[in-house]
Amino acid sequence: MDISAIVERGGFDLMCVNTYRRSPTSYNVSERDRTNSDGRTVRPGEEFPKKTAEIVSGQYGINVLLVGVALMLAVGYHGPSVKEKHLLSFITALMLVQLLWMLWYVIRKDRRKAAPAEKDAHVGTSSIRGVITVLALLSLIMDAFRIGHYIGYRKCMSAVLVVYPVVHALHTISQVHFLWFHIKDVIKTYEVFERFGVIHAVFTNLLLWCNGAMTESEHFLNDHKKRLSELGYLNLTIVYHKPYCNCTTRACSIFSSSLYYLYPFNIEYHIFVSAMLFVMWKNIGRTVSHHKKPCVTRSRGLSFGPAFGLVALASTIGVLAVYTVHVEDTLQTRDSAISMFYYHGIGMLGCMGLAGALALLIYRSDSQPLDHSKNPSRQLDQDLLLGASVGTWLMCWCSVVAAGAADSTPKYRWANLAYSLLLFLEKSIQNLFIIESLYRMHDASETDRVEPGGGVLSVSASLASPFKGVINQAYENQDRVCISLDRDQEDKRQVCICPTKQPVLPLPVAASRAENVGWRRLVVRNIIVFLILCNVSLWLLPAFGCRPQYDNGLEQQLFGFTVWTMVLNFAMPLSLFYRMHAVAALLEVFQH
Repeated sequence: MDISAIVERGGFDLMCVNTYRRSPTSYNVSERDRTNSDGRTVRPGEEFPKKTAEIVSGQYGINVLLVGVALMLAVGYHGPSVKEKHLLSFITALMLVQLLWMLWYVIRKDRRKAAPAEKDAHVGTSSIRGVITVLALLSLIMDAFRIGHYIGYRKCMSAVLVVYPVVHALHTISQVHFLWFHIKDVIKTYEVFERFGVIHAVFTNLLLWCNGAMTESEHFLNDHKKRLSELGYLNLTIVYHKPYCNCTTRACSIFSSSLYYLYPFNIEYHIFVSAMLFVMWKNIGRTVSHHKKPCVTRSRGLSFGPAFGLVALASTIGVLAVYTVHVEDTLQTRDSAISMFYYHGIGMLGCMGLAGALALLIYRSDSQPLDHSKNPSRQLDQDLLLGASVGTWLMCWCSVVAAGAADSTPKYRWANLAYSLLLFLEKSIQNLFIIESLYRMHDASETDRVEPGGGVLSVSASLASPFKGVINQAYENQDRVCISLDRDQEDKRQVCICPTKQPVLPLPVAASRAENVGWRRLVVRNIIVFLILCNVSLWLLPAFGCRPQYDNGLEQQLFGFTVWTMVLNFAMPLSLFYRMHAVAALLEVFQH
């Protein structure tokens, strides 16, 4: 082994190796070999099987989803050939296949304890898994209500309607266990088979999300038609699917009415799970960089963020209660309820936009580098935020056009216009803030931070620390943090990478810099808490029936009932998902 240099760092001599020993076991990289995006050397033709498996498994999953969507459209037409039981039978079969795959994966992994799977620490943070667990518990309650509803009408209902919630409950419990203990795995064996198993799970959950969103939208649309008919606007046919027999228990109406209050939680559960499983699918066969996780010191002093956020949440609950009661009252009371919604939304969206802009200004005053390393989880977060925003932006611009071109002048016309423009602006600013937060790295030179109490607490070096030199781990303990890598497969030598030691600043300079960093982080963390509570508030309103886009009549007058209903059926599920996904992304930003 040739030693080319001895580099002096902080009084310690680190041996830097720039050549490898020529030996029979050494791995010689030919000129035709190349390096992939993960930094791993691959030979010609090695990536073709992997890429083929990705394409074929992706096509399989997409077509599974499209078959389910075709059945959903047939059921939505309410024809005599395809019934709800046929759709539920198909979905039940998909869930059973996924259960068999998860069981096989867990058993196979348990038998290979001697060779633990590689982990991707960026996938499935504890906060996201906690949110999914809460949503799963509410989904289990919904399954219990489904079973109770079937028991009351069992004489005239298909057995599929009770098999489905039972299998769904088992599927939910098993899937949450899988997410907690296996979602971080980077699969390196049976890659082709595992790709099909994971992508099957992804699109099974997507189909469950589509089915829940369609059922919830149909229920809300029927309620909207009923209100329009009672007000004398339209003479529409309302389709209700009630069993052709009497209920044998007294709780049937409670079960059937309570189901639709739980649908929003079930819908969000499945879309979250499908996103996490998709990251697992992208990680199959990937070489994950071994980074040291930063040690985060919790900041105290969260004050104005939670306070203003709780005020926003409390006011939202009040608006929701008043709206749901008054929207079915007289025409004047209904218009007042719609105006109240828009004025409340204008105030909240304005505050959220200002808070996001302030956080971005703080970022601009802090010249920290961005992390451009490959991270499928972070990339998916970015794509989902931008993709889910499309639904809201479509509704916004339709409302802007409708408010500008309206013949009638209801008192909420210009409030609707201001609300739509602010909603577009708020989501644009929030997307920019969240995405930049996910890509920002802690400055390696920030070695101290001041808490509000005045104490200076040391924090660990960040992932941005530059790495210079590869050294033998047998070297005696050095006064720095080393990151252990996997054993070299060729010459069985274990090496570690050491970050360079940062220059020690004088105490007054370090204290001043720490205090400056401390107040910036404190303000940003308060803003994040405020945005989390505001996004929860804006999710609650449409999730529980507060949807003035159906009731104000401006868009429906311009675009027609059919076109506007299609726009809302497309955009509303995406808007709901955006708010919940923004909450999860902000929680991740808050933790780091």
